[in-house]
Amino acid sequence: MDEGGIPLLPDSLVYQIFLNLGPADVLAAGLVCHQWQAVSRDEFLWREQFYRYYQVARNVPRHPAATSWYEEFRRLYDTVPCVEVQTLEEHTDQVLHLSFSHSGFQFASCSKDCTVKIWNNDLSISLLHSADMRPYNWSYTQFSQFNQDDSLLLASGVFLGPHNSSSGEIAVISLDTFALLSRVRNKPYDVFGCWLTDTSLISGNLHRIGDITSCSVLWLNNAFQDVESENVNVVKRLFKIQNLNASTIRTVMVADCSRFDSPELLLDAGAPGAGPGRVFDLSSDSEDQAVDPGPARAKGLRHVLEGRAQPQLSECALETKAAELLAQGHTKPPERSTAAAGNKLLIFTTGCFTYSPHQIGIKQILPHQMTTAGPVLGEGRGSDAFFDALDHVIDVHGHIIGMGLSPDNRYLYVNSRAWPSGSVVADPMQPPPIAEEIDLLVFDLKTMREVKRALRAHRAYTPNDECFFIFLDVSRDFVASGAEDRHGYIWDRHYNICLAKLRHQDVVNSVVFSPQEQELLLTASDDATIKAWRSPRTVRVRQASRPRPFFSWFASQRR
Repeated sequence: MDEGGIPLLPDSLVYQIFLNLGPADVLAAGLVCHQWQAVSRDEFLWREQFYRYYQVARNVPRHPAATSWYEEFRRLYDTVPCVEVQTLEEHTDQVLHLSFSHSGFQFASCSKDCTVKIWNNDLSISLLHSADMRPYNWSYTQFSQFNQDDSLLLASGVFLGPHNSSSGEIAVISLDTFALLSRVRNKPYDVFGCWLTDTSLISGNLHRIGDITSCSVLWLNNAFQDVESENVNVVKRLFKIQNLNASTIRTVMVADCSRFDSPELLLDAGAPGAGPGRVFDLSSDSEDQAVDPGPARAKGLRHVLEGRAQPQLSECALETKAAELLAQGHTKPPERSTAAAGNKLLIFTTGCFTYSPHQIGIKQILPHQMTTAGPVLGEGRGSDAFFDALDHVIDVHGHIIGMGLSPDNRYLYVNSRAWPSGSVVADPMQPPPIAEEIDLLVFDLKTMREVKRALRAHRAYTPNDECFFIFLDVSRDFVASGAEDRHGYIWDRHYNICLAKLRHQDVVNSVVFSPQEQELLLTASDDATIKAWRSPRTVRVRQASRPRPFFSWFASQRR
């Protein structure tokens, strides 16, 4: 200022100087005088700071709900759960999965130590209950899910059967008494299982037909079965689906169509080359049927197929052709309903070329199918038993290692390790090699279109025949995932940018946001720990009686 109190530098010159400073220096300079403070909050200045600091493409617009560029910069910096606040070490082996209750008051963890642990989520997280599943011949627990009213917990694990054969089993645990209410067999074990209603859950069963052909049956189970009557479960058959080329149905989950119209982000805004996106659907309504053709019929069919095939078909190709041919006319087309809002979508991984899960199957569940009332176990359909056709199939051309739904259930996020471009599966038992980079794909379940370009930052290293599930989670603004590079990752859903890397000492298997507080994230790792992460803003509020202003925090906590 000169002696008359008039600024010696015009605002335009101060603005140009501030353009060459970093965001922390701009905020610090704003403390010098009123003029500099006013310039330091200029919207155009913070627009430049935002695109430059976060390296967002210039054609990506500001989030529709944002009120200013300064506040949007602050949101991405100050509300991402990236500060480690607690490490839980009660597990004695690899922690494989985490799940929150819908209220956010509790969460559950599953581990190679064969326990399901239930935790209180308070200012400081504490262990509430630990259920040891080894007395039930489980080798480890792998997945859990709370029902909608948080009264029951579904826990899935690997069950050791006769002659050391491994299958799966689902246990239902009361959250009032921690009593084991029921047990349901689940095959293969990585179907995991899921809730359809508050009192019924979905499980799977696998029936082998040939060397590479099988049938997956999905069952609806009552959660309140008597444990002593576990072999006469009250169940209803939902769907029966043919599997070709050694594939099986795995990783079932349910999306509620009635939630699709809640406020949501514009995921396709600003994506390079953004267009209408690919549409995924079945090329045919026909699915395959598990009918035993008998020796004579099979022999005659073999001659027909071999006569048509040049060169001669391999045993695997011949079996697949036979299954496809015999299924014609025996597949029930999808039921259609005009009241889509009351329906739900059953989502699972599957395939048609090889055993590694490379497709996502989607099957509509109608209201009359959401109860165990009706036909029970043992119901038969005779020699002409039909298979159920899928409504949609998404082929990701890679190995699917994780799936998660957005809070409104409209968007499906998928972790996938891509196959090489142009690769062809010649042998179903030898899938193509997979990339180390994990692509995080996004699909709109309302339009069945792929949206956004793939998010990429996390990595995995295990080969195709050994790779395992890496669980991801989605909040209102963020998506997070584990990785084999000993980190968890957080991205912004609107801007498609990686905002944080969360370090562990080993593979990060699972991440989960609190459904009531997206500024709290939990991560689970092979290092046998669970870590709790909170946002800088939350940490600041909890640690200080009078929170420091954001710009003061930013200036002292540069990343």
